[in-house]
Amino acid sequence: MPDRLSPSRIPSISPLTFSFAVALAALVIVSAGQVAPSPEQLAGGVPKMAHLVGRMIPPNVEPGFLLRVFWRMVETFQIALVGTAIGVVLSLPFAWLSAKDITPLGPFRHISRILVSLFRTVPDLVWALLFVSAVGLGAVAGTMTIIVDTIGFCGRFFAEAMEDADERPQEALFAIGAGRFSVLCGAVLPDAMPSLINTTLFALEKAVRSSVVLGLVGAGGIGQELKVAFDLFQYKNASTIILVIFAIVVLMEFVTDRLRSKVQ
Repeated sequence: MPDRLSPSRIPSISPLTFSFAVALAALVIVSAGQVAPSPEQLAGGVPKMAHLVGRMIPPNVEPGFLLRVFWRMVETFQIALVGTAIGVVLSLPFAWLSAKDITPLGPFRHISRILVSLFRTVPDLVWALLFVSAVGLGAVAGTMTIIVDTIGFCGRFFAEAMEDADERPQEALFAIGAGRFSVLCGAVLPDAMPSLINTTLFALEKAVRSSVVLGLVGAGGIGQELKVAFDLFQYKNASTIILVIFAIVVLMEFVTDRLRSKVQ
């Protein structure tokens, strides 16, 4: 006879939860039928992809072309570095205004949170198109895009790090009459600094990857060179650029991982 006191191996779910799960499964199945590739499309696409890869091999290693790719990659890194640096600096006041209990705005902190959410939810390429229309083609539009994207990314996580800071030093400073800005500088930022540094490194790594594709819409960097290569059917040039992008992204991930391990 089974023990009535033993826990059930299958957790019980409410009818509402079961209905939601069934509806979600139905949505996934219907969506897969509409947008997922069919076996016929996969069978027809594999030979075409193999033919394209064959046209991309061997990569173009002419010195003049490699030098042009090098300077485009330098421009890409500059966009990521400058955009991240300015974005991180601007993220700090946004995070302070958004953080619960330490914000000087009180209930109006949600205004700052909404702005940060707006910066984060609009895709990078949309911001790049807007800035290209505003300031023209080139690296300036790409840098402005990375700034906005960094504010959206760091603003949220900086605010969470400030909210999770130890409250005892803050209470001690408040007890002796310190203002909110003094508490921020004297208690919140020192305690949250490791988390802020980690988030900044993640933002820089993310910015390098983002800045690569911004050139596809005219916002400067190596992506612009990649778009030209595909537009002119220069597939050997494109394969060289893709390999350079891959190497830079892997190198950037290695460097940021090492730096994060030292911070921790």
